[in-house]
Amino acid sequence: MKKSEQTRNYIVGQTADIFNKKGYAGTSLSDITTATGLTKGSIYGNFADKEEVAVAVFEYNAYFLHQLLLQYFNKSYRSWKDRLHGLTDLYRDHWLTLCKKGGCPLINAAIDADDTFPALKESTVKAFETWTKEIARIIDGGKKKQEFQPHISSKEYARLFIMLIEGGILLSKTLGQATHLQIALNRIDKIIEEEIVA
Repeated sequence: MKKSEQTRNYIVGQTADIFNKKGYAGTSLSDITTATGLTKGSIYGNFADKEEVAVAVFEYNAYFLHQLLLQYFNKSYRSWKDRLHGLTDLYRDHWLTLCKKGGCPLINAAIDADDTFPALKESTVKAFETWTKEIARIIDGGKKKQEFQPHISSKEYARLFIMLIEGGILLSKTLGQATHLQIALNRIDKIIEEEIVA
């Protein structure tokens, strides 16, 4: 790995939680220099501007979440139903960790990006699309093995699960009560058992 790549990775790694906690718009250059111990010139020698750092950090945080999701989906479960329940297992197991890191990076970035930060919005859209595809892949796998209802829309359920999880996280983080996320996760488990499983 080139020194420039090492420096970029160092900057991203040192500021990942800061951007997620303070916001992609709210994190300042001084926050970045303080966290990394690098000068402004060194930061801008590796990134064109703060927005480029923010996008790199979001992609880093989204990649971490995606890898975690794959771990839970790829555990040696006995059935596709168990794999799909891995989605709720992930958030039950890692809610506190995500909360300490500032919450879900996807919803944080989506709120920050809105229509004022096109590059971040584009990366956020891609991350949500990737997440949708991964959940839909598990549902499709269950359909092929005749474990799930054959005529359900995998993408619709994937998006519904994302909406429930993100809404649960938003309420839990805002109100400081994990109960709201637990309600969302319980609802997903019920939907899997009552609407998806054949």
